[in-house]
Parts: sequence; structure tokens; C-alpha cells
Amino acid sequence: MITRDLPLMLGGLASLFGGRSSRFGTLIFHRVVPEPDPLQPGEICAAQFDELIGVLVRYFNILSAEEAIEAWQAGKLPPRTLVITFDDGYADNFTIAYPILRKHGVRALFFIASGYLDGGVMFNDAVIETVRRTELNELDLDWMGLGRYALSTVAQRRTLIQTLLQRIKYLSLDGRCEALDRLREEAAVALPADLMLTTGQLRGLSGGGMAIGGHTTHHPILAVLDEDQAMDEVVKNRLQLADLLGEAPRFFAYPNGKPGTDYTAQNVRMIERAGYEAAFTTSWGSVGRESGIYELPRFTPWERQPGRFCLRIAQNFLRVNAPQLATPALAS
Repeated sequence: MITRDLPLMLGGLASLFGGRSSRFGTLIFHRVVPEPDPLQPGEICAAQFDELIGVLVRYFNILSAEEAIEAWQAGKLPPRTLVITFDDGYADNFTIAYPILRKHGVRALFFIASGYLDGGVMFNDAVIETVRRTELNELDLDWMGLGRYALSTVAQRRTLIQTLLQRIKYLSLDGRCEALDRLREEAAVALPADLMLTTGQLRGLSGGGMAIGGHTTHHPILAVLDEDQAMDEVVKNRLQLADLLGEAPRFFAYPNGKPGTDYTAQNVRMIERAGYEAAFTTSWGSVGRESGIYELPRFTPWERQPGRFCLRIAQNFLRVNAPQLATPALAS
């Protein structure tokens, strides 16, 4: 049920900005799972996503990233403009999310970590699926400095997943691989090979009107890499996507995306040098006149009730997000 105050709230928001808005919001999704997953409660399921997109197209103007950026730069944004993005490149983006987006006439932007296409497994999913699939009731993680973890309940497994993700996320790429190999060996599991998009599914998204963006090759935290490693991740990713799709992606999203922690001012400059026209972070707030073209904010309301979700979006429109590191604001 939609919150009864929602139309009034959004009407007030439109009045605040006048006939046109100087701001737009950008939403982040990762997966759309078939049914709720107790080990990944933050991921939206198909029924929830379908309902949510139906509400968003009713109360907001959902534009493609290209349309929104061009209108923002020209000062011609319609009120309550939203852009929808997906990160990483999961197979369910094509099998579940894509049909729902097409049903509602929505064009989204998919940021792809190209090194995981055709059977790869991202580090976070390696952790989740290892903990999900192990038949052990306890894991000894003294070698990682974490001690012993009981795995008898879903809550215990969820706690271990979050602990491991935080420990492994900021390792180097080699360090991640070593830790994940040891973890799988200790847990005695094999990982799935169908979590990420195939090349055919990626081309299906692109051919179906969805935009494809860059997200590095192997989704490292750019801030922990040296300049050559980081540039290699950015450039190879863009070249791979250009080769697969016949055109280079125009937009980029920083892995993890927190300024200063996950990417640096040096990384911002290398995204521009690599040929991208714009880049997105995970800093909350909406894109406005003060925003930098290579540090455009995005956010994800975690509410699953559509009315609350929309109200959170409306609040986010009012949150100013200036360039965090190195990008000049859009010229007036």
C-alpha cells in the first residue's frame, strides 16, 4: 500500500524546484533474486522489484543516464528525475530485472566488472556461497585472525559472511585470491559458475536498450592499488566492453565507491584520462549544480515498502553532494 502522504510530499518537492528541477537522483541495485534470500536480506526479490518499479514510474520521471546527464548540463531536467543503475553484472540482471524494466518502459544503466563474465565469481559471492554451501557446523579461521565461528544457524552464517567481507574487501587482488582459496579449501565447497552474466546476456541487455558502463575488470578497491594497477583495471575493462559490444562505455562507477576510502583524487583523474564522460560514486545525495561530473552521487534506500522507499528518495533530492575529491563543479 502506498503511503497516503506520498503524492503531497512529491508535489511539494516539485513546487520547491519549480516547473523544472536542478537535481536528479540515481539509485543503485545489484541483484534481483527470485525469492528473498536469508543470507542476503539486502537484495530485492523479483516481486518487490516489480512493485517498486511500478510505483517509481508513477511518481518520478525515470530517464536513462545519458538523458539525465544531458538535461542536467542543459538546465532542463524535469522534476523528480531518477536514474536506475545496477552494479557488477549479475546474470539475474538479465533473467529477472531486465524483463521487469522492459515491462515498465524503463532504461537502466548496468556497470559491468568484465573479468567475471561467463562463469566468474566475484569475491563477495565467493564468500557468501562458501558459507552457504559448507556442510560444516564450524569453521576455524585462526589463520585469518578471526578464531572459530559456529555455523549452526542462518544468523550465525550471516554474521560470518559480514565479518569475512569486511576482512577480505580491502586486500590486494592477490591477497583476496589467496584468502578465498584457503577459505574454500577449509569449507570443502565448490562455487557456482552461473552467477554472473554471459557474453550473450550482456549483449542482450545492450541490444534491448539498456546502457552498459565500466566497473573495472576485477572490482578491486582502486585506492589500495598502485597507479599502474588501477589504470590497468580501468582501461582493460573499457576495452573489453568495447570489444564485446562494438562501442566503448561512456560512464563508469567506482567499485564500492566511497570517496577517499575506495577511490582517490588520482583515480578520479584516471577515469577522465581513460575516456569516460562521467563517473558515479556511492555517496548519498542527488546530482545538482554543485556536483562534479566524475563524482556523481548515487544511493540505495533500504526500505522495501514502496511508499517509504519513495519518501527516502524525496529526502535524498534535498541532500547537497558537492565534489568530494578532485572534480570541479558543473559550470553555471
